[in-house]
Amino acid sequence: MSTRPSKIVCVGRSYAAHAAELGNAIPDRPVLFIKPPSSLISLQEGISWNEAWGNCHHECELALRIDQPLKAETNLDKVLDAIGAVTLGLDLTLRDLQDDLKKKGQPWERAKAFDGSCVLADWVSVDEVKDWSAVKFEFAVNDQVRQKGDTSLLIFDIAYLLADINQVFCLEPGDVIMTGTPAGVAALASGDQLSMTLHGQSQDFVWKTFVK
Repeated sequence: MSTRPSKIVCVGRSYAAHAAELGNAIPDRPVLFIKPPSSLISLQEGISWNEAWGNCHHECELALRIDQPLKAETNLDKVLDAIGAVTLGLDLTLRDLQDDLKKKGQPWERAKAFDGSCVLADWVSVDEVKDWSAVKFEFAVNDQVRQKGDTSLLIFDIAYLLADINQVFCLEPGDVIMTGTPAGVAALASGDQLSMTLHGQSQDFVWKTFVK
């Protein structure tokens, strides 16, 4: 499926350790925000941002592609059945700008939803996921592992996230869910070589990109 998403729904503070590293409280319900389709770029394009806006942090996340419409669905089996593919993605964040916006009590869009802020790898069949509570992935910068993800550590599991999200936003085929990032986020620098590894049921999937 090559349908461009109508929206990219992102979950913030999904992992307790990541919330702690940024000094944020652990939420009692999923923290949701949206990236527009214009934020989406391919790995081949490489990563860049307006450096006048400050540091850009990497946030590697498990991404889900919705293949069946969901609206006000609470059945956990049905919401999981709507997932057609998985991959890894980067929720790029202009951290200095985000911190400034948060201090002013303003929305995060300038820091989270700018053009090129969502970098997705190739989609992989959902059959590669044997257990939604045991999906593991890694993110490395210049061959040094910075983030390790494990869905068993999510504050809200995948089924709960989807059930909660589709009460607020109807999900259409092609829509993308970014499930949140584990601890280890940090600033990127020009020339950095980036690698994302998803541990699938049959094999490991490795994708690479770079910072311009």
